[in-house]
Amino acid sequence: MRQRLVVIGNGMAGARTVEEILARGGDFAITMFGDEPYGNYNRIMLSNVLAGVEDESGIFLNDLSWYADNGITLHTGTRIERIDRFARMVYATDGTATPYDKLIIATGSRAFVPPIPGLHRPGRGYHQGVFAFRTLDDTRAMIRYAKEHERAVVIGGGLLGLEAARGLQNHLPHVTLIHAAGHLMNAQLNEVAGETLRATIERKLGIEVVVSAQTTEILGKHAVTGVRLADGRVIGCDVVVVAAGIRANAEMAAASGLVVERGIVVDDQMRAQDEDDIYAVGECAQHRGETYGLVAPLWDQAKVLADHLTGVNPFAEYHGSQVATKLKVAGVDVASMGLKEPERDDDESLTFTEPGKGVYKNVIIRDGRLVGATMVGDVKKVAFLMQAFDRGLALPEERAELMFDLGGPAGEVKVEDMPDDEQVCNCNGVSKGAICSTVQSGCKTVSGVMDKTRAGKGCGTCKPIVQRIVEWAAGGEVEEDPAASYYVPGIPMPKPELMNAIRLHDLRSVSSVFATLGGEEDAKSKMGLASLLKMMWGGDYVDERDARFINDRVHANIQRDGTFSVVPQMKGGVTTPAQLRRIAEVAEKHEVPMVKLTGGQRIDLLGIPKEKLPEVWADLDMPSGYAYGKSFRTVKTCVGSDFCRFGVGDSTALGIALEERYQGIEGPGKMKLAVTGCPRNCAEAYVKDLGVVAIDGGKWEIYVGGAAGAHIRKGDLLTTVDSADEVMVLTGRFLQYYRENANWLERTYAFVPRIGIDRVREIVVDDKDGIAAGLDAAMEASVAAYRDPWKDRDQPATPGQFRTSLPLTVLPQVPVRA
Repeated sequence: MRQRLVVIGNGMAGARTVEEILARGGDFAITMFGDEPYGNYNRIMLSNVLAGVEDESGIFLNDLSWYADNGITLHTGTRIERIDRFARMVYATDGTATPYDKLIIATGSRAFVPPIPGLHRPGRGYHQGVFAFRTLDDTRAMIRYAKEHERAVVIGGGLLGLEAARGLQNHLPHVTLIHAAGHLMNAQLNEVAGETLRATIERKLGIEVVVSAQTTEILGKHAVTGVRLADGRVIGCDVVVVAAGIRANAEMAAASGLVVERGIVVDDQMRAQDEDDIYAVGECAQHRGETYGLVAPLWDQAKVLADHLTGVNPFAEYHGSQVATKLKVAGVDVASMGLKEPERDDDESLTFTEPGKGVYKNVIIRDGRLVGATMVGDVKKVAFLMQAFDRGLALPEERAELMFDLGGPAGEVKVEDMPDDEQVCNCNGVSKGAICSTVQSGCKTVSGVMDKTRAGKGCGTCKPIVQRIVEWAAGGEVEEDPAASYYVPGIPMPKPELMNAIRLHDLRSVSSVFATLGGEEDAKSKMGLASLLKMMWGGDYVDERDARFINDRVHANIQRDGTFSVVPQMKGGVTTPAQLRRIAEVAEKHEVPMVKLTGGQRIDLLGIPKEKLPEVWADLDMPSGYAYGKSFRTVKTCVGSDFCRFGVGDSTALGIALEERYQGIEGPGKMKLAVTGCPRNCAEAYVKDLGVVAIDGGKWEIYVGGAAGAHIRKGDLLTTVDSADEVMVLTGRFLQYYRENANWLERTYAFVPRIGIDRVREIVVDDKDGIAAGLDAAMEASVAAYRDPWKDRDQPATPGQFRTSLPLTVLPQVPVRA
């Protein structure tokens, strides 16, 4: 009988340990428990999500299918409250009990929130406008709130606080960082280095930094209005982010009788003190008096524990980690390892500073060995320094060569000189040997190696050396990644070639495409193919429900609690008293938890259970607003020339006409449109996928490729036309060209720059390729095939289309606001 391995914690440490166990062929029946309702994600990347440079989907290390594929029973959103060490059982807050033979505790850490008056409100948790920064939910909440406010204060000048401050700048205009210590990153940097970092951040990023400042009170009765410091200063703000460090999540372990100090005390095999079969890894573990908050020690611990548990090396031991980090902190290169200041009289110390350029370098040498180094603003020599620090390499006689290229060690360590076990990607614990092994197994593209090993998928600072290693390991024969040109990853064909093959073989369903063309069936590819086939065949497309995402199957947008949002169509953002009364009556009848105006000038009914969707649609008796799919969404308009004294064009009428024409049109990505009646741009047409702007003389400007979400881009001017009729023709032609040539999930803000606006203009406006008539005809066919998807309420596509597989919890969970 297989041994039962239970892992408490589904974060980076727990999942990585399980990965290491699986890689060694460990034969366990594995059960994992995680507090959060997701798969395993890279917590380090939350700062990138906050900064808008990374999509949430890009930070997940293992999605839910990974657990199923590996036979792992995963309980998400489930907290373990107690361990019975004698009965060998764990008890969850949902009342379930799970037996174990081996138990791993990987509960990680939580944000440390100092006891500052005003941070909390009795019975409400954090005060309105106060956030911690530790989880994906924290990040989402922070983004949502920050976008509607002006000034933020970040409490904490460590790595996390700096990243939070940098990320918040993307959502509001004023950010102040308050740090209690005398200089930034005082745990890693000495005073001069911290001051150099502060000056750079203030000068280059415009973040105000206040050091030696103790926050004594959060101000504001109903919401945050400011913070008070110990010296009496008050800093006005409407958002407060607490990033003052972390603490090990070890209370449950302590309550269960395990030995806990700063963390769960473990031995060199990561075994909890006085326990035979209970282990701890990651930030919740305390080894030889140390707890670690960086990922590199976590990877080391996971390997040792996996070796031990699987029997690959029953005597494997963890002896602690030398902490060396190279990071981009709030956009500034920083590296730190070992000592930050000399400790002995005979320690050698070399320092170079160039404050005007924000550069600080310092190395500390003891007995001819590097025992510490700090670099801010210039990390060219850090690769050699990290090797020297980690392996005790001999140092050059000319010590200055440790900081500068003076004929000594090269600025970049030669790849061939790097040992196989040298860690290249600190974020994901990937060594040079792992990269080389992947190349030798046949993967010779840089992106392919990165996908397989995750090297370079963290902070990204190691990408250049990953590329060099791949090039070296491939003998200089790195292959261009053909997958970069595929429409979907599962079918190895560029989009034009794929469309030709679909037409040639008359393929009208996703399954027939895979059956005829081969390829690897995966969810992402299925959804992309379903969209493409519907675009190509219109009403003759054969719909297969398993090829569609849940939103497309039930024609509504799934929410975090499993309920759905319902957005009825309001063409051009125009409604009537009768429609508003009907929406209000439906909201009351079905006790809709939240009614919300959208950014696209629509009304969103949030918190609708799946099984109630048909009834809500029937009561509304309005068409779908398509606020859920990769498709045409809305046309936002201003009031135009009928009412506005500045309007020079009837934007409302044109917006309604555009929405009537393109309703339900599917595409590779969302298509958001706007029409504005004058260049004042009240409808934000310049930052839409397609925007139309009325100008003097009865003319209209057409812009394409704009965005104002996570990516911000002003659209390119496609052309100026003399009539609304020309707008209708050219917008349809552009949208069809985009639909036929963009890769799956490629929005216009990426598509237009990739093709080039001049080339787009040649095709769409000038018809240089002679395909305009074909594009117009294809769009016309799609328009003619429109059918309101909410008609499914009368005749569901499948018996279970609106049958709930939830709730796992009482629904709805969306908060009600008066």
